Amino acid sequence: MQEFTFTIKDKNGLHARPAGAISSVAKTYQSTIEIKCGEKTADGKRLLSVMSLGAVAGQELHFIIEGKDEENAREALFTICKEKLGENDK
Repeated sequence: MQEFTFTIKDKNGLHARPAGAISSVAKTYQSTIEIKCGEKTADGKRLLSVMSLGAVAGQELHFIIEGKDEENAREALFTICKEKLGENDK
């Protein structure tokens, strides 16, 4: 299992474009990808599920990735978060 936490820096929060980018990247991996924000949980491969998190600037997204390509998925998802939601050191 691979995990990471990303704090949203984008002032617009987790809106359609970054949510779409995250789910598009997630779909390319066989691993299961779960994203948590507060009490809400989303399937990272489903755009509407990711958007339903309603995450805003300053909130943390916690990714849990399990499967045979989990390490590659973690790296790709962290990279897309940095590109679409702002730089982050976590």
